[in-house]
Amino acid sequence: MKRVAVVMGSERDLPVMEKACTILKELDIPFSVHVLSAHRTPSQVAEFARTASINGYAVIIAGAGMAAHLGGVLASYTLLPVIGVPLSASLGGFDSLLAIAQMPTGIPVATVAIDGSANAALLAAQILSLNDQELEEKLAQRRLAGEQAVLDTNERIHRSFT
Repeated sequence: MKRVAVVMGSERDLPVMEKACTILKELDIPFSVHVLSAHRTPSQVAEFARTASINGYAVIIAGAGMAAHLGGVLASYTLLPVIGVPLSASLGGFDSLLAIAQMPTGIPVATVAIDGSANAALLAAQILSLNDQELEEKLAQRRLAGEQAVLDTNERIHRSFT
Protein backbone atom coordinates (compact mmCIF):
# COMPACT_ATOMS: atom_id res chain seq x y z
CA MET A 1 0.00 0.00 0.00
CA LYS A 2 1.16 3.51 -0.78
CA ARG A 3 1.98 5.77 2.14
CA VAL A 4 0.48 9.01 3.40
CA ALA A 5 2.72 11.94 4.28
CA VAL A 6 1.61 14.05 7.23
CA VAL A 7 3.40 17.39 6.95
CA MET A 8 3.19 20.34 9.29
CA GLY A 9 4.90 23.71 9.35
CA SER A 10 5.90 23.66 13.00
CA GLU A 11 6.19 21.34 15.98
CA ARG A 12 3.43 23.46 17.58
CA ASP A 13 1.06 21.87 15.05
CA LEU A 14 1.70 18.35 16.35
CA PRO A 15 -1.15 18.13 18.90
CA VAL A 16 -3.71 18.71 16.13
CA MET A 17 -1.94 16.64 13.48
CA GLU A 18 -1.54 13.66 15.83
CA LYS A 19 -5.26 13.03 15.40
CA ALA A 20 -4.61 12.21 11.73
CA CYS A 21 -1.80 9.87 12.74
CA THR A 22 -4.05 8.05 15.18
CA ILE A 23 -6.64 7.35 12.50
CA LEU A 24 -4.04 6.29 9.95
CA LYS A 25 -2.66 3.83 12.55
CA GLU A 26 -6.15 2.51 13.32
CA LEU A 27 -6.69 1.82 9.62
CA ASP A 28 -3.21 0.25 9.20
CA ILE A 29 -2.21 2.86 6.62
CA PRO A 30 1.53 3.42 6.45
CA PHE A 31 2.51 7.05 6.97
CA SER A 32 5.36 9.29 7.96
CA VAL A 33 5.40 12.65 9.72
CA HIS A 34 7.47 15.67 8.65
CA VAL A 35 8.01 19.23 9.85
CA LEU A 36 8.69 21.47 6.85
CA SER A 37 7.97 25.16 6.55
CA ALA A 38 6.78 26.76 3.32
CA HIS A 39 8.61 29.94 4.37
CA ARG A 40 11.61 28.78 6.40
CA THR A 41 12.52 25.64 4.38
CA PRO A 42 11.05 26.29 0.92
CA SER A 43 13.63 24.29 -1.05
CA GLN A 44 13.10 21.25 1.19
CA VAL A 45 9.32 21.56 0.79
CA ALA A 46 9.71 21.68 -2.99
CA GLU A 47 12.07 18.68 -3.01
CA PHE A 48 9.78 16.68 -0.73
CA ALA A 49 6.79 17.33 -3.01
CA ARG A 50 8.72 16.67 -6.24
CA THR A 51 9.89 13.28 -4.97
CA ALA A 52 6.83 12.25 -2.94
CA SER A 53 5.39 9.94 -5.57
CA ILE A 54 8.66 8.13 -6.29
CA ASN A 55 9.16 7.81 -2.53
CA GLY A 56 5.94 5.82 -2.25
CA TYR A 57 3.44 8.43 -1.15
CA ALA A 58 -0.07 8.56 -2.59
CA VAL A 59 -1.57 11.42 -0.55
CA ILE A 60 -0.14 14.35 1.39
CA ILE A 61 -1.88 15.85 4.42
CA ALA A 62 -0.58 19.35 5.13
CA GLY A 63 -1.39 21.15 8.36
CA ALA A 64 -0.69 24.87 8.42
CA GLY A 65 -1.67 27.88 10.45
CA MET A 66 -1.22 31.61 10.09
CA ALA A 67 -0.08 32.19 6.48
CA ALA A 68 -1.09 28.57 5.68
CA HIS A 69 0.87 28.27 2.44
CA LEU A 70 2.26 24.77 3.09
CA GLY A 71 -0.47 22.78 1.33
CA GLY A 72 -0.49 25.08 -1.66
CA VAL A 73 3.27 25.04 -2.05
CA LEU A 74 3.33 21.24 -1.80
CA ALA A 75 0.50 20.99 -4.34
CA SER A 76 2.34 23.24 -6.76
CA TYR A 77 5.21 20.73 -6.97
CA THR A 78 3.26 17.43 -7.17
CA LEU A 79 0.27 15.87 -8.87
CA LEU A 80 -0.55 13.84 -5.75
CA PRO A 81 -3.70 14.81 -3.87
CA VAL A 82 -2.95 17.30 -1.10
CA ILE A 83 -5.35 17.71 1.80
CA GLY A 84 -4.99 20.96 3.70
CA VAL A 85 -5.75 21.19 7.42
CA PRO A 86 -6.23 24.81 8.52
CA LEU A 87 -4.88 25.20 12.05
CA SER A 88 -6.20 27.59 14.65
CA ALA A 89 -2.81 29.27 15.15
CA SER A 90 -4.27 32.76 14.80
CA LEU A 91 -7.64 34.43 14.18
CA GLY A 92 -9.37 31.22 15.26
CA GLY A 93 -8.02 29.48 12.17
CA PHE A 94 -10.23 31.48 9.83
CA ASP A 95 -7.20 33.02 8.10
CA SER A 96 -5.76 29.55 7.53
CA LEU A 97 -9.06 28.21 6.25
CA LEU A 98 -9.31 30.97 3.65
CA ALA A 99 -5.67 30.65 2.60
CA ILE A 100 -6.01 26.91 2.01
CA ALA A 101 -9.49 26.94 0.46
CA GLN A 102 -8.78 29.82 -1.94
CA MET A 103 -6.18 28.10 -4.12
CA PRO A 104 -5.88 29.32 -7.70
CA THR A 105 -7.40 27.29 -10.50
CA GLY A 106 -5.06 24.50 -11.54
CA ILE A 107 -3.49 23.89 -8.11
CA PRO A 108 -6.22 22.25 -6.02
CA VAL A 109 -5.87 21.54 -2.32
CA ALA A 110 -8.71 19.67 -0.64
CA THR A 111 -9.62 21.46 2.56
CA VAL A 112 -11.11 20.10 5.77
CA ALA A 113 -12.41 21.92 8.83
CA ILE A 114 -10.23 24.02 11.08
CA ASP A 115 -8.14 21.61 13.18
CA GLY A 116 -9.84 18.77 11.26
CA SER A 117 -6.87 16.47 10.80
CA ALA A 118 -8.99 13.43 11.69
CA ASN A 119 -11.18 14.10 8.64
CA ALA A 120 -8.05 14.68 6.56
CA ALA A 121 -6.87 11.18 7.48
CA LEU A 122 -10.27 9.72 6.65
CA LEU A 123 -10.31 11.52 3.30
CA ALA A 124 -6.81 10.20 2.56
CA ALA A 125 -8.07 6.71 3.45
CA GLN A 126 -11.04 7.11 1.11
CA ILE A 127 -8.68 8.10 -1.70
CA LEU A 128 -6.48 5.08 -1.03
CA SER A 129 -9.52 2.80 -0.80
CA LEU A 130 -10.32 3.42 -4.47
CA ASN A 131 -7.72 0.71 -5.18
CA ASP A 132 -7.96 -1.27 -1.93
CA GLN A 133 -11.11 -3.22 -1.16
CA GLU A 134 -9.89 -4.24 2.31
CA LEU A 135 -9.41 -0.60 3.27
CA GLU A 136 -12.82 0.25 1.82
CA GLU A 137 -14.35 -2.39 4.11
CA LYS A 138 -12.52 -0.96 7.15
CA LEU A 139 -13.94 2.46 6.34
CA ALA A 140 -17.44 1.02 5.93
CA GLN A 141 -17.16 -0.73 9.32
CA ARG A 142 -15.93 2.50 10.91
CA ARG A 143 -18.98 4.33 9.56
CA LEU A 144 -21.32 1.65 10.87
CA ALA A 145 -19.67 1.83 14.30
CA GLY A 146 -20.16 5.60 14.31
CA GLU A 147 -23.81 5.19 13.37
CA GLN A 148 -24.33 2.62 16.12
CA ALA A 149 -22.65 4.87 18.69
CA VAL A 150 -25.12 7.67 17.90
CA LEU A 151 -28.08 5.29 18.08
CA ASP A 152 -26.87 3.92 21.42
CA THR A 153 -26.46 7.44 22.77
CA ASN A 154 -29.92 8.36 21.53
CA GLU A 155 -31.44 5.35 23.27
CA ARG A 156 -29.60 6.02 26.55
CA ILE A 157 -30.55 9.70 26.65
CA HIS A 158 -34.12 9.06 25.50
CA ARG A 159 -34.61 6.53 28.31
CA SER A 160 -33.12 8.87 30.93
CA PHE A 161 -35.91 11.39 30.24
CA THR A 162 -38.88 9.04 30.07
